[in-house]
Amino acid sequence: MIGSTLPLASRAATRNWLRGTLRRHRRAFLVAAGLFTVATVAGIAGPQILGTLVDHVTAGGGTGEIDVLALMFVAALVVQAALSKAARARVGMLGERIIAGAREGLIDQALRLPLNDIETAGTGDLLSRATSDVDRIDHAVRNAVPTITTSALTLSITTVAMIATSPLLALALLVAVAVVHLPTRWYLRRAPDVIARMLRSWAVLHSTTHETAEGARTAEAFGLTGHRERTGEDSLQTALRGERRLRLMQTRWTPFLELSHTLPIAATLALGGWAYAQGLVELGTIATMVLYIQALATPMDELLWWFEDMAVAGTALRRVLGVQAPEDERTAGAPNGRDIELRDVHFSYATGKEVLRGMDLRVPRGQRLAIVGPSGAGKSTLGRLLAGISAPTRGSVTIGGSEASALADDLLRGEVLLLTQEQHVFAGTLRENLTLPGGGSWTDERLWDALRAVGGDRWAAALPDGLNTTVGTGAHAVPAAVAQQLALARVVLADPHTLVLDEATSLLDTSSARDLERTLARVLEGRTVIAIAHRLHTAAAADRVAVVEDGRISELGSHAELLSADGPYARLIRTASAQDAAAQ
Repeated sequence: MIGSTLPLASRAATRNWLRGTLRRHRRAFLVAAGLFTVATVAGIAGPQILGTLVDHVTAGGGTGEIDVLALMFVAALVVQAALSKAARARVGMLGERIIAGAREGLIDQALRLPLNDIETAGTGDLLSRATSDVDRIDHAVRNAVPTITTSALTLSITTVAMIATSPLLALALLVAVAVVHLPTRWYLRRAPDVIARMLRSWAVLHSTTHETAEGARTAEAFGLTGHRERTGEDSLQTALRGERRLRLMQTRWTPFLELSHTLPIAATLALGGWAYAQGLVELGTIATMVLYIQALATPMDELLWWFEDMAVAGTALRRVLGVQAPEDERTAGAPNGRDIELRDVHFSYATGKEVLRGMDLRVPRGQRLAIVGPSGAGKSTLGRLLAGISAPTRGSVTIGGSEASALADDLLRGEVLLLTQEQHVFAGTLRENLTLPGGGSWTDERLWDALRAVGGDRWAAALPDGLNTTVGTGAHAVPAAVAQQLALARVVLADPHTLVLDEATSLLDTSSARDLERTLARVLEGRTVIAIAHRLHTAAAADRVAVVEDGRISELGSHAELLSADGPYARLIRTASAQDAAAQ
């Protein structure tokens, strides 16, 4: 399960983003707003024309004038419909550009996030922001924004038209204000917090589902399927409780909305009847005002109901904008050398539970070091510290005298690369998958050399379009073992001076892994290679072997020296040999 979630952007930051977005798309926004305004005015003209028509009929006017008024009424409706359609089309196009910018910004910031932040929050939280939260913003931009804009304009212009038509009958609007003001204020004050908690609970559900799907085999192997199902059910029920709480608030609020529609009509008719009897208004005026009151019902409903979607979209936008890479405050200068040194290193993921305990190690430039030991001893954690991804809780990890975790990412990645067994093939061509490191420009010959260095050239040569073959999801399938070879080919192209391999050949068979490691040894000649491995043949080819047990280095020396010492390393060798013999 995730330990925490990525933060929300502040409301001030969100407002700044909105202002900046409106400035960038000012012309498109003004055109759409202008079309909505004209469409609303055309819609307001309808009741006025209809009221005039009623007065003409009441006064016994000629059929010619009535026909003209009827045609004008129909024309107003047609103009309103055409302008509304054009305005919505404009908003749709504007929304596409805004959403595209939001998606690109999220991806850009996500790629800059420290790996620790992503791992602490869990990929599910990031995934929910990139998918469901962006979809909520998209839904609001496409639907809520034009609807709210139209409704707000309709309410404003209709109210002005009512006051202009009959200030006396317009007093009926005060009934709607009295009925809906306090309940709506109550709802809008409480809804944002409820919505934020609801979206957070859905993000937890996404994370739980993602983790369960990714770790399904592990859960089955350890008999934890039932536990994962219960965890998923608990997350689902928490999310549903958030939904129910929001709907309960709405059921308390909705009756006042309905009253705000019906009571003003009754008040208009009552006031209009009295005013007509007193000779203060005509029947046409009463008809016009009743139509205006009825015309206000739908936009008022839409305005208030769509505010919920806007509140949801606003919280979703804060979540999307919350994926913000922190300012890199690491100021350590370039390393003065390539030696790596650990001094009294302690590390813990949780308070009071140390994974590494007082570890000291020095890796001279160009040395091949193998790190072995039982599962859970802290080998992968040590690899993360060596690569500068995590900082020690106490002690120091330095590269050329500079603290590894204090080096800026761009500088650090030029010094050390960490390659694990978890690899990804991107949807794109094989060429694009290989040229990820630094986005460099590589010749075909260089790319084929890198593939040959990792044993992936035969597979690549069999592809229909060679380097230009589209691979990944929905295209040419890439076996897991080949995916590891592609990852290693990227390393060859990146050409780091220090490489940390954490089970990077685990998906290859033993024979292929041996051949690949021999080839890599030639390609990476003169570079520091730190290999974390369960396959002990890797250790036999290394310059030195470090045995990690219970968070400490229990032995350090060459393969031959450690065998002669007949200590932990020798026991690991005997155990591995016995397992290989049993497997055969």
